[in-house]
Amino acid sequence: MSETIGAAKPQKPNVLDMARQQLYNAAKYLDLDDGLLKVLSLPKRQLIVNFPVVMDSGHVRVFEGYRVQHNLTRGPTKGGIRYHPDVNLDETTALAMWMTWKCAIVDIPYGGAKGGVKVDTKKLSRRELEKLTRRYVSEINIVLGHDTDVPAPDMGTNAQVMAWIMDTYSMQKGATVTGVVTGKPIPLGGSQGREEATGRGVITCAHEACKFTNMSFDGARVVVQGFGNVGSNAAAIAQETGAKVIAVSDASGAIYNPNGLPVRTLMQRYAEREGGICEYPECDKITNDEMLALDCDILIPAATSEQIHAGNCEKIKARMIVEGANGPTTPDAEDYLTDKGVLVVPDVLANAGGVVVSYFEWVQDLQAFFWEEGEVNAKLEKILRNSFQNVVYTMLQHKSNMREAAYIVGVKRVADATVTRGIYP
Repeated sequence: MSETIGAAKPQKPNVLDMARQQLYNAAKYLDLDDGLLKVLSLPKRQLIVNFPVVMDSGHVRVFEGYRVQHNLTRGPTKGGIRYHPDVNLDETTALAMWMTWKCAIVDIPYGGAKGGVKVDTKKLSRRELEKLTRRYVSEINIVLGHDTDVPAPDMGTNAQVMAWIMDTYSMQKGATVTGVVTGKPIPLGGSQGREEATGRGVITCAHEACKFTNMSFDGARVVVQGFGNVGSNAAAIAQETGAKVIAVSDASGAIYNPNGLPVRTLMQRYAEREGGICEYPECDKITNDEMLALDCDILIPAATSEQIHAGNCEKIKARMIVEGANGPTTPDAEDYLTDKGVLVVPDVLANAGGVVVSYFEWVQDLQAFFWEEGEVNAKLEKILRNSFQNVVYTMLQHKSNMREAAYIVGVKRVADATVTRGIYP
């Protein structure tokens, strides 16, 4: 049943069902064979592991983890590892499928994967986090490899966790294998520009969207929901390239100043405080709902999924939405906003900057030859500009919305590669 616009936020749908429906919607434009569609709708491999960790107290806890590889047709699988209490197999499978399309949309030679452990990292010491990571990697290393499956950071993980993964895998292989994981610290084979890559990609897409809609990015009023890695870097780069960031939010709440906020100052002085960015004095404290309803030019939801939904989409006043998070806009809300003339730049394109620079890091590791940050950023922006234009061309060709167009591009590339390779044996 369809959501009722203006109603309270409904219960979350199954994300795997949603991911498959998006595939089926794209398939209608491509006239795919039923057997091929079945192949694309299912993961290649799902690994579930249960593993013990000795906690600092001396007690043993058993954790459940996953690694899902959706499709390997265009190359080794690529996808983050998420540490969160709500991690489950369906979500991990859906995220792996989305990664397949995302990599194809920006035309890098990967399939999609995703991993995760059901855990609240806030309740772990650093030593417990390291032990959990090393044991989890030891359990899933049967599917990992620089030419088979390459993890990266995601929610709850960071460059240090990636370093532990690389070290654990390397110890078990008997040689240093830097290319088995991306998002690593620079001294261990990480890439310049990787930390800001997703946020930079969001703003690159925002610039292209402004050109497409004949809106000036210079002076545009920007609202950013979420002040983690993606949101904070997107806000900073938006401000440094001419926009005015008037509101941001983190776990502590949202802050608003119509004259603009000092983003780098918030990142350096307030983001790590216990009270978060809400300790910054020269602003108004507002709720998350009030922030999403602000009159602005560009809204960047960069927090969690389903933040813009049937219960609040009528209040959205932004002229365009550029998705930094995965799945922040529900389908019914997107339909309503599209009918209203709001351009929604979908997550599978807008937040692809992270996987693009992860690809660059992998290439550099395999070659043992590293690039300067300016070269990384220039290559990233070129790929995303070209991908944006390709999606826009497809959108106009099929008279679809931008999300459907992005899926048409991604699904077609994977389908074509599957047909060309053939079915073994």
